[in-house]
Amino acid sequence: MAGHFESLPGGGAAAPLDEVEISILRSLAVQLMELIGPGEEPAEGADPLAALFTDGPSEPPSDPALARLFPDAYGGPDAVPDDAAHAASAEFRRYTENDLRTRKREDALAVVRALDALGPVGGPDRASGTDGIGEDGTTDGTTDSTADGAVLRLKPDESRQWLGALNDLRLAIGTRLEVTDEDESGELLRLPDSDPRKPMVMAYLWLGALQESLIETLTA
Repeated sequence: MAGHFESLPGGGAAAPLDEVEISILRSLAVQLMELIGPGEEPAEGADPLAALFTDGPSEPPSDPALARLFPDAYGGPDAVPDDAAHAASAEFRRYTENDLRTRKREDALAVVRALDALGPVGGPDRASGTDGIGEDGTTDGTTDSTADGAVLRLKPDESRQWLGALNDLRLAIGTRLEVTDEDESGELLRLPDSDPRKPMVMAYLWLGALQESLIETLTA
């Protein structure tokens, strides 16, 4: 998989994605939304304005992946437990986690919507064989379809949402793989194909490369 973002004129980013990449990204984004959860819905007849001021949880999630996505604001996993830090983290979490969950769900949903907007791959335009991004931000041909995929185009605000979702996906997958140090990437690559973790490892490393190329386009 070789999805790589390039800058678009006026901001934003574009990347050619093949059918496998599109399918994997969409599936992972949907799973991320399911992991984060649907959020609290106001009770029928409740004042929607009052819901904005509803307190969130005060303790970290029990799921390690969610705890990685919603860490304590003070202290840290390697810090010596401290009552003052715990109390400050609980207070901060109570007023911020609900909003943070909403933003993370919206980021993941933006990924799904952008991929769905690409349309079905394999239409008649594929015969044109366009497979690159031109200097003007368009494909080399007249369509966004490529020989085996499509060109994803993101506006600046969409690019930032994608960056957030890619980061959340890597954090969640890295937690499942028990990755604690970036230097472990080489060790992960050496896993035999028979290892059940191998597909997840390849997705983790690919998402990292995709995230890095998107960061480069946004900071260039």
